[in-house]
Amino acid sequence: MTLLALGINHRTAAVAVRERVAFTPAQLEAALAELRRLPRVHEAAVLSTCNRTELYCVTEPSGESVILDWLGQFHGLSIDELAPSAYHYLDHEAARHLMRVAVGLDSMVLGEPQILGQLKDAYQSAREANGLGGELELLFQHTFAVAKQVRTRTGIGQNPVSIAYAAVSLASRIFEDFARSRALLIGAGETIELVARHLRDAGVRDMIVANRTRERAEVLAREFNAEAISLNQIPEALVRSDIVISSTAAPLPILGKGMAERALKQRRHRPIFMVDIAVPRDIEPEVGDLGDVFLYTVDDLNEVIQENRRQRQAAAEQAESLIEHGVHVWQHERRVRSSGELIRRFRDTAAEVREHSERQALARLARGENPEDVIRMLAHQLTNRLLHRPTVAMREASGGERHDLLDAAETLLLDIPSSKKL
Repeated sequence: MTLLALGINHRTAAVAVRERVAFTPAQLEAALAELRRLPRVHEAAVLSTCNRTELYCVTEPSGESVILDWLGQFHGLSIDELAPSAYHYLDHEAARHLMRVAVGLDSMVLGEPQILGQLKDAYQSAREANGLGGELELLFQHTFAVAKQVRTRTGIGQNPVSIAYAAVSLASRIFEDFARSRALLIGAGETIELVARHLRDAGVRDMIVANRTRERAEVLAREFNAEAISLNQIPEALVRSDIVISSTAAPLPILGKGMAERALKQRRHRPIFMVDIAVPRDIEPEVGDLGDVFLYTVDDLNEVIQENRRQRQAAAEQAESLIEHGVHVWQHERRVRSSGELIRRFRDTAAEVREHSERQALARLARGENPEDVIRMLAHQLTNRLLHRPTVAMREASGGERHDLLDAAETLLLDIPSSKKL
């Protein structure tokens, strides 16, 4: 079996592609079920965030083409559209990639802590959908252990900087009197909660939280002394807002060009700063064409994020070393686990051969045959049946010049105690 990591991320694909490949929470259960039904796929987990969509699978060899085809079909993309942005890793490279993702080394914001929580959610979703077997379970547990080590032994998690922080930092550069601005936050998940926290830390006190579920908006609003509204109240709130930051899991845009035009007219064209950190996008790209709107997406936050990357580079080097050790430990346990399974199967096969021969021998004894003849028959039969497959394999290895297999066979099969030593 092969461990496979396949996906796209902010480095390989623009937001226009990423939003088409993203999985909404409502799609995950069906997606995992479909993945498990694919030929060659035995285990599967899906990680989908604003910056990446990745599939972690246990497959038979060359399973990546099957999974890439499925990913395109599920989201209605052709291979020509998807393949240029896709990447994949196998076995220890896949394990290393997952560990780098978990500690934030592969994130747009180096060391950002939110990705670990998102990865744990992906793990839980896969468990609930029966997508995990022994291979992925072992990998995820090792990954979480390495992530904990990195957080506690390096400075990569200190002074956390995230997409949410980058969005607020960019907004603060636009407005001279930032603290007096009114912010409309669309969504009520972890990212928006972080945005609200960073806004409050920057002195912004006037916030509106809009969410599909009004109750969730009210919970968040109470924490930050903000106003809670439902999504259908956004047009009115937009008129009163200087800053809009949106991050929902909606499959279609929430804020369109027409809504923004009407709000600007009522605001007498006072500018609005907007950051859309959702994938798929919450704000129609055409909104950015309006003269008094400053619209940014996750891809536009790179300048803020690059400064963070420079500050965390030393901690990242420590993290890479811990990850390498984690990969070696995982490989060792995987080999131990694999050899244990191989030994079990080998013993089961030998037991089946023994039981079959034993039944035949007992039947011949019951018919009154000579016990010495029966014993000779039993020994001959056991020898032939147990050695048949190794003998065939050695002949094939010799013909194919697989000297490594022949050397292994000599070690495994010829270092057997003779009868004199028994």
